[in-house]
Formats: sequence, C-alpha cells, structure tokens
Amino acid sequence: MSADRTFTPRSLNASEYVRELFGPADNAAILVRNRSTGHTVQTIAKAEAIASPGFQSWLANQSAAGSDIYVGMNPIKDGAYSRTKENIKDIRHVYLDLDKKGDEALDTIRNSPEVPAPNFVLDTSPGKHQVVWKVSGFGQDEAESLLHSLANKFGGDLAATDSTRVLRLPGFANRKLSEEFIVQARQESDAVYRLRDFTIDEDSPEAPRHFGEYKQRERTIPSDHKSQSERDWAYAKRALARGDDPEVVIQRIADYRAEDKADPNYYARHTVIKAQVEVQQKTSPPRTDNSRPEDDARGTR
Repeated sequence: MSADRTFTPRSLNASEYVRELFGPADNAAILVRNRSTGHTVQTIAKAEAIASPGFQSWLANQSAAGSDIYVGMNPIKDGAYSRTKENIKDIRHVYLDLDKKGDEALDTIRNSPEVPAPNFVLDTSPGKHQVVWKVSGFGQDEAESLLHSLANKFGGDLAATDSTRVLRLPGFANRKLSEEFIVQARQESDAVYRLRDFTIDEDSPEAPRHFGEYKQRERTIPSDHKSQSERDWAYAKRALARGDDPEVVIQRIADYRAEDKADPNYYARHTVIKAQVEVQQKTSPPRTDNSRPEDDARGTR
C-alpha cells in the first residue's frame, strides 16, 4: 500500500474524478442511458478527453435531457470498442454499490479492520452510496472474487461484482429518482492497495481462503434464489409465448441490463434466441409417425 498520510479529504467534480481514476492516456468507457426513451450510448475515449470542458458539456446536455451518466471502473485496451472482459486493460479499482442500509454499511466499512480506507465515496441518492478503492497487481479473477466477497460481507449489490462494471459519474442527476438528486463524490484517500490489504473473514461464503493464493470457493445461495439472468430468461419466454416481437423483447432486455452487461445487445439477443428455441419446441405438435426430422428435410429439397 502506498499513501500520503497528510491527505485531506475533498469533494470532486466529474472531471477531477475521471482524472483520479485514470491516467490521461487511458481509455475509459462512458455510458449514457435515457430511461424514458430507452436510448443507450456507450463511448470509449481517452480519460483526458472525457475530462475536457467540451466532453463534460455534452454530458451535461445529456443529463439535462433525462439521461443517467456512468463511467467504467477499469481502463479499456487500445483499439477496443466494447466493454468486455477481454477488452479490460488491467484492474485499477474494486468497488461496492450500497443500495440497502447504505449509511449503516458505509459506517461499517469505515470501521472495519478487514478492508482499508476507501479512496472514493459517492452519494448516489439519500442513504445510498458507491465505495471505490484504487488497487494494483490484481488479476481479473482475483478482483471479481474480492468484489463478490466485499458485497457479501457488507451487504452490497451482488450484481455489481464484475470487472466491466460502470458506476455513476459525480455531478450529474440520478434519474431513477422522482426528485432530482445530484451525485456527489468525495476522495478520502490517495492510497493504492494490494490484495494483501483486504483481509475478508474466510467465513464469508464467497471469500477465498487465501487471497494471496487465489482459489475460488463455491457460492452459497438460497435454494429458491434466481439470478437476474434467470429472470431475463423467464421474461423472454413469457413475452415470446404471448406473441411479442422478438426484436422488441431483445431491446427491452438490452436496455434493462445496460448498466451491468459489457455488451447488453449481444446478451439480450443470445437470451431471446435460446428462449425462441425452447418456446417453439413446447408449442410444436407432437409427431405421430416414426419418421425422423432429417427425413422431412430431405423430402423438401
């Protein structure tokens, strides 16, 4: 761990936050999502360009028009145009999205001997926070294992535990709320942490026994638990069975998962295509002879 012990906490605007997260030449992902229209735009640009007045003015206009503004938490490889795991250059941050009992969870983190002091705390809505640590020397598997363990330990959102995640950019409104709330960011440390600085109790269901010698442990989840992917799958089958246009179903799922999928359109299309196959199998009439499908195919040539 490296840090300046004389660091004084300070508030950050969007440009300052981007410059603290990344080096000037790093590629970063910006996601702009309008919940009213369903329109989503992802842009990958140099951090210095994102922090510039012109880019910030564009983001301000998008926010004023009703969009939420997000930033990817890890840099993207040169020449890449999507926020997939394969395109992550390296791991710079681990984080928590505290959307349940956020104030209590944040207080627990600040007083916990198992995690170091956060670098950044974002207030995303009343009583809800996002916590970010700057890190070095992590592989993707190690980072995602730690992300799961942090979320499990402190009550964070388990959906926000992948290395491609986007979190909110400060200075812009949270459009999920009925009343406008401007996201605020505070820098509370300039430390850069290593894996050994996180000593999560190994009784945590998702914590590796030794982070330094990474080994994934099986998740412990309730027997009736359904992941969001399972819910998406169930929704796609219901929508297709009642006759909804597959392209409309794809767009709905892509819009809904835009924040937590690196390529939401690919994910949504793949989900719907699989659902179509199952729905068609269930609705096809049973065969009444001993012929094989390939026999039918040959007969139509």
